[in-house]
Amino acid sequence: MPGPTDSPIDHVVTSGTFNLDGGSFDVDNNVWIIGDDREVFVIDAAHDADAITQAVGDRTVKAIVCTHAHDDHINQAPALADRFDAPILLNPAEQVLWDMTWPDRKPDQELSDGQTLTAGGIDLRVLQTPGHSPGSSCLYAPELGIVFTGDTLFHGGPGATGRSYSSFDTIIESIRTTLLTLPADTRVRTGHGDPTTIGDEAPHLDEWIRNGS
Repeated sequence: MPGPTDSPIDHVVTSGTFNLDGGSFDVDNNVWIIGDDREVFVIDAAHDADAITQAVGDRTVKAIVCTHAHDDHINQAPALADRFDAPILLNPAEQVLWDMTWPDRKPDQELSDGQTLTAGGIDLRVLQTPGHSPGSSCLYAPELGIVFTGDTLFHGGPGATGRSYSSFDTIIESIRTTLLTLPADTRVRTGHGDPTTIGDEAPHLDEWIRNGS
């Protein structure tokens, strides 16, 4: 398991299940740790608190930032928040999904569109991108040329919208008006699977719309 490095970004892949609408699916999740050798954000606390803790090392965790509240992205958020004495940040439109997993524990602070979070000298700009879920958020680091898209945009297309509280038309609008307006060379770090770039995905927008998924 990787530990802290000189890179501003550490990456941990964790495995578990995603549960919604009566279904349970095996998934591998990307957990992103961004900052410097003193302080970091943890983006999407999935499945394995010990592996994430090992990757954080002795650094201060400024916040557990949740791109959305499907259970595979938040199932270790309270444990890590308690372990690191760090707040959980989530867009309030995600409350209905959060409560399915953690009815007795509330997020500590709200994520809002245009908000800037800073750890280790790195700014993350919150981009509200609903569709996959009501309050899905992406996190854009302009100086790094990287956007963390959660489950909004993947290598090969938009996130799934066939389950409760999701909308295909809404995710397409979020991608078209918010993500595809970023510089083409912006690197996309996703909630699952391989990375991509804005420029690689942008030409396929009309195809996604035609396919309806």
